[in-house]
Amino acid sequence: MSEESLVQKLIHVQKELKAPKGQFNKFGNYNYRSAEDILEAVKPFNAEKGLLLTLTDEPLLVGEWHYIKATATITDGKDNHVVTAYARESETKKGMDHSQITGTASSYARKYALNGLYLIDDTKDADTDEYQQQNDRNNQHQYQNQGNKTQSNKAISDKQVKRLYAIANQAGVTADDVKQVIAKKYQKQDIAQLTKQEYDEICGRLESKKGA
Repeated sequence: MSEESLVQKLIHVQKELKAPKGQFNKFGNYNYRSAEDILEAVKPFNAEKGLLLTLTDEPLLVGEWHYIKATATITDGKDNHVVTAYARESETKKGMDHSQITGTASSYARKYALNGLYLIDDTKDADTDEYQQQNDRNNQHQYQNQGNKTQSNKAISDKQVKRLYAIANQAGVTADDVKQVIAKKYQKQDIAQLTKQEYDEICGRLESKKGA
C-alpha cells in the first residue's frame, strides 16, 4: 500500500475536524470560535497524520491602512500546503493600546487562514463581518415588515373619525348605523379602532351611497 500524500492526509483532517465555538461574548450574547479553539481541536488529528502546522504574521501597509498577513503552513516533511489571510488593524479601539490592536488583527487573520486550511465555514459566526451584514439586513427587513404592519393596523385619528361621520351624515346614515356595521363586520367597538384599510373601505361604501 502506497504512503498517503499530504493532500490525502489533509482531506482526512478536514473531514474529521470539529472546531467548537469555545468563546462567549457576554455583551452580544453569542458563542464564537477563535484561532485558539481551532488549534486546540486540530492538534490530535495533525499528530495522528504526522503533520506539522505553523503560523506566521507579516505586517503590511496598504495605502494608509496597516494589515496583518497571516500564513498557515502545513507539512508532512515532504510537501507543504499554504493558506494566507489578511485582517486590517483598527484605527482605534477603546481600551486597547497599539500592541493589543495588532494582536487582535493577528488573531482574526490567523483564524481566517485556519478556516481556509481546514475548510471551516465561519461566514455565519457572530464575530464576522458577514454575520453582522446579514444580521443588519435581517433586522432591516424585519423592521420594514413591522413598519408596514404597524402602518396598516394603526388606529385612525380623531380628524378621520370626524370625516367618517360627516360622510355618513351626507349619505343619510346615522352614527349608530355606522357603529353597528363596524361591530358586525370588523368586530370593533369604536370607530377609532379601525385600521386605515378598514377606514377606507367604509368611507368608500358611504361615498357610493351618497350618489345612490
